[in-house]
Amino acid sequence: MELNGLKVAVVGATGAVGNLMVKVLEERAFPVSRLTLLASARSIGKTLGFHGSEIAVEELVEDSFEGIQLALFSAGGGISKKFAPIAARAGAVVIDNSNAWRMDPKVPLVVPEVNPDAALSHSGIIANPNCSTIQMVVALKPIYDAVGIRRIVVTTFQAVSGTGKRAIEELRAQVLDVMQGREAVRQIYPHQIAFNCFPHIGPFLENGFSEEEMKMVNETRKVFEDAKIRICATTVRIPVIYGHSESINIETEKPVSPEEVRRLLDAAPGVRVIDDLSNAGYPVPLSAAGTDDTLVGRIRIDPSVENGLAMWVVADNIRKGAATNAVQIAELLLSRGRL
Repeated sequence: MELNGLKVAVVGATGAVGNLMVKVLEERAFPVSRLTLLASARSIGKTLGFHGSEIAVEELVEDSFEGIQLALFSAGGGISKKFAPIAARAGAVVIDNSNAWRMDPKVPLVVPEVNPDAALSHSGIIANPNCSTIQMVVALKPIYDAVGIRRIVVTTFQAVSGTGKRAIEELRAQVLDVMQGREAVRQIYPHQIAFNCFPHIGPFLENGFSEEEMKMVNETRKVFEDAKIRICATTVRIPVIYGHSESINIETEKPVSPEEVRRLLDAAPGVRVIDDLSNAGYPVPLSAAGTDDTLVGRIRIDPSVENGLAMWVVADNIRKGAATNAVQIAELLLSRGRL
C-alpha cells in the first residue's frame, strides 16, 4: 500500500500491544506510506489488516529497518535492547514500549500531555513509561503544576492484559474452570487470578517492593524531573481484562480544594472527570476500556494529613498505557518537524 507519509515498522506486531499499535495508527490517520510488520519467525504467515489491506508479518532481523523512518517497538526488553539501537543507526526514530530504555539517562521518557519537550532531545530512541505510570502522571500533572506535590501514595488494581495475550486466555479459562467445578489451571500467574487478586506484579526486590512498584517511583520522578517527590506504590493484579485502576493519595505543597482540582483536570488534555457520587458517577475499568482518556473521580480531601487529597484514576492500559501513548509521541515529533 502506498499513501503519503512515513515508512513505519511495528516490532512485536502480533502481540496484544503491537496489534493495537497498528489499529491506533489507522484510527488516528497517522500518515503511513509503507507499514512493515515485524515479529519472531513463528509469526511468519500471519497477516494484519491496515486501511483495507492485509499486510504479511515479516521476521525481525538486523536488516529489517532499511529505509524505515519510525519504528514502534513492543516486543519485550531483550528484543528492544538488541534491535532498537540497530533501528536507530539505520535512521529510524524508535519509540519503545518495554522497560529496556526507560531509566537510561540518555533516553527521554515521554508522556505527551505531561513532558512533550523531552521528546525533542532524543538521540534515536524514546521510551514509553510503564502503563500505570502513564495514567498517574497524566492525572497528577495539572495539580503538580498548580500547587506542587510533595508525596504520592498509590495502590494500583491492574488488568491481566498488562501481562499479555496468554494472561487474558488464562483468566478466561480459569473462570470457566471455576464455574464448572474444576480446579483452575495456573500457568502465567503464581496464584489463581479468577475471582482473586494478589499484590505481586513483577519480581520482588531486596527492599521488599516489586519491580513494578519501583518502576512507578523512578519513572514518575524522571517524567516530572523531580527527584524529591516521595512515592510509595503497591501494585495489585485483579481479574479484569482491560483497564488499570489506581487509588492515589497525594500531599500537595499548597492547599487546593476538590472543586479547584476538578477545574484543573477538566481543562487538562487527555483527562475526563467523572465525579458525580449521587448518581454512582465514578470511573470503572469498563468505562475506560477502548478509550484513550484518563478518567478521574472520587476527588476528595484527605483529612488525615495537611494538604491531603485522594482520588481514583482509571485508564485503558493497552491503549493510553501503551499503544496510543507511543503513537501520540510520533504525532508530537511530526508536528514539531522531527520526523
